[in-house]
Amino acid sequence: MAESAKRVCQNGRQENDLNREQGGPDLLIRNIHVATMADTGEAYGVVRDGLVAVTGGTITWVGAAHTAPREATSGASRTLDGAGGWLTPGLIDCHTHLVFAGTRAGEFEMRLRGMTYEEIARAGGGIRSTVAATRTATAEELCDASAWRLEALAIHGVTMVEIKSGYGLDVDTELRMLRVARTLGERLPVRVSRTLLAAHALPPEYEDRRDAYLDLVCETMIPRVAAERLADAVDAFCEDIAFTPAECARVFDAATAHGLPVRLHADQLSPSGGAELAAGYRARSADHLEYATEAGCRALAAAGTTAVLLPGAYYTLGASRRPPVDALRRHGVPIAVATDLNPGSSPLTSPLLAMNMACVLFGLTPEEALAGMTRHAAPVLGLQGEVGVLSPGMRADLALWDVDHPAELSYWIGANPCRAVVRGGEVYERGPLTGKQ
Repeated sequence: MAESAKRVCQNGRQENDLNREQGGPDLLIRNIHVATMADTGEAYGVVRDGLVAVTGGTITWVGAAHTAPREATSGASRTLDGAGGWLTPGLIDCHTHLVFAGTRAGEFEMRLRGMTYEEIARAGGGIRSTVAATRTATAEELCDASAWRLEALAIHGVTMVEIKSGYGLDVDTELRMLRVARTLGERLPVRVSRTLLAAHALPPEYEDRRDAYLDLVCETMIPRVAAERLADAVDAFCEDIAFTPAECARVFDAATAHGLPVRLHADQLSPSGGAELAAGYRARSADHLEYATEAGCRALAAAGTTAVLLPGAYYTLGASRRPPVDALRRHGVPIAVATDLNPGSSPLTSPLLAMNMACVLFGLTPEEALAGMTRHAAPVLGLQGEVGVLSPGMRADLALWDVDHPAELSYWIGANPCRAVVRGGEVYERGPLTGKQ
C-alpha cells in the first residue's frame, strides 16, 4: 500500500479511537445522494440529499440528511463532503483469475486471424500456456505481477474481489496461488475471497490419466486447502475442453465433504447441463451461462443459485450467443456481473466497463448491472447481510462517485468517476490506493 494511504488509515484510526470515547460516529458522509441498492421498490434504493454515519467500520445510519437524529450524527471525528455526488456500496468483483504469470496476447492475435478458443486450447495454448508460465513463477513474482491488476480494480470502486487459482494444476502451484491471493488482500486495501479452481483444465502430465488427476484434486488439494483455510469455495470448469458433469460432480462431492461451498463455470461454450449441475448442488453461483436452457434457469431459481454474467469473455472471444437474460429474469434468478479478469478470454481490469458491456451486449439495465456488482454479487461470496447494500449494521464498504445519476456508472466508456472509497470505515480519496486528500 502506498505510504500516503497508510497515513490516511493511521490518522483515521487515531481520530476514531478518540471519538469512540466521546460517543460520536467515526465518519460522517454528507452532501450526497445515496444509491443504497436495497430492494425497497425505489430504483437503486435511492435516498436523495442523504447522509451516512459510520462507526467502528459499520454503517450506523443512512437516510435523508434533514431526518438524521442528532445523537446518530453529532461529534463525528471526520466528515467527508460528497460534493453532490453519489454514494453506492463498494463494488464486488465476484469472479476473477487475476493471479497469473505472463500474458496471452499472442493468442489474441490468433483469434483475430480466425482460430477459435477451443482450437487454441487443443493446440496446447489457452489455459495450459498460462499454467506453464505460472508454475515457474515464485510467490513474490506472482504477487508483483498481479498487484497492479488488483489495484486497477480498486481504483475503479471495487472493495471486494474474488480470486481463483487454476493456473497451477499441481499441488504446490495451486496452493501458492491461493497464498498470493491472500497476501494481495493484506497488502492492498481490497478484501479478497479465494477460490480453488484446480478442476480448470487437465494438466499435460495427466493427459491420459484423467482419473488420477481428479484423485489428486479430490484427495489431496481440497483436503489441504480446507485444512489450511486457504480457500473460501471450490470451483470447476464444466465444458467439453475441460471436465464432464460427472467429473465436476466428483469435485463437488469432495468439496462438500470438507465443508467448502461450490461454484461452477457452466454452459459457456456448449449446452453441457452445467446450470442443472450447479443447481443440484445448491452452488453459490453458475457462471457464464451462454448456453443455459430454460430448464437450467428454472433449476437455478429453485436452488437459490446466482447467475454470474461475464461479458468480458463474451466480448473477447467474439461470441454470438448471449446468456438467456430474459429466462433468468422470468424465473427470478439473481444476476451478478463480474470482470472475469484473466489472461486469455477476459483481460478486463475495469468493473465499470464490465457493467457497460452487460448492458450493451446482454441487455441488462444500468440498475441491474449495478445490482449485479453489489447486492447480487455479495451472496456469491457468502457475504449477504454484510456487504452489497447500504443499511445500518452493514460493513462500511462504500464508493463515492462524481456523477449526476448512478446510471452513469454503466454509461461512460473508459471513464473513471470514482472519487473515493471507504473500506471497513477507512477512507481512501482519489482512488483507494493514493490516499490523496
